[in-house]
Amino acid sequence: MHTPFKTTLAIAALAIAGHAAAQATFYENEGFQGRSFTSQNRVENFQRFGFNDRASSVVVLGQRQEVCEDAQFSGRCVVLRPGRYPSLAAMGLNDRVSSVRVVGGNARVDDGRYAPPPEPVYDNRRRNNERLYEADVTSVRAVVGPPQQRCWMEKEEVQQQGGANIGGAVVGALLGGILGHQVGGGRGQDIATAGGAVAGAAVGSQVGRNGGRPAQNVQRCANEPAARPAYWDVTYNFRGQEHRIQMTSQPGRTVTVNRQGEPRV
Repeated sequence: MHTPFKTTLAIAALAIAGHAAAQATFYENEGFQGRSFTSQNRVENFQRFGFNDRASSVVVLGQRQEVCEDAQFSGRCVVLRPGRYPSLAAMGLNDRVSSVRVVGGNARVDDGRYAPPPEPVYDNRRRNNERLYEADVTSVRAVVGPPQQRCWMEKEEVQQQGGANIGGAVVGALLGGILGHQVGGGRGQDIATAGGAVAGAAVGSQVGRNGGRPAQNVQRCANEPAARPAYWDVTYNFRGQEHRIQMTSQPGRTVTVNRQGEPRV
């Protein structure tokens, strides 16, 4: 009996099945957002396709790919293993890729030429003209990513009590404690509160050392929910068997699958 499978943005439950053709899809923005450009063969100059020095993230399927910062595979080059690279900045190639080519399966590559390990990827391309079917989606759950920190500066009145340095530190610690209590619960709350108190005290002490003026700029930070879901957790039923996948975009009423119920484009 076929075993249900899962894929996530960070963890893949299945290795890439078969030996599909090599493919690299470059995205204009980090996190696989914005315009995209897909290459299945060597591209000596991205300028021809209006994508020179524009790539900020990439998904590699099938085989390894070598990307270079100059045309004709010149300049600094990096080898990408199959997987998801949400940011090319990590390898110093953000908005700098100008050419790409497939690295042969038997070619030996020095470890120093590889990019950092990518996130796993599930290859959902159609294999050998296999027959495809539509499976009904039974549930969809949007999974929100971690909160994002937003910081700003505010004027804060400083109440001096005794020495300037001591008064400033007390005010800062109290502000930090209040902000910390707004984040998480349980052990996470204790850690956030302690961290907030330390950061607040540092800001307050600086206020005191600057002469104890009536008002000073104080930095405050708060965690805000992510602007969009990190992925969608999707359950679908095919021939009486339940399957779960994680998708980077919201699905429709059905998903396309092969005869084993594996998702396909």
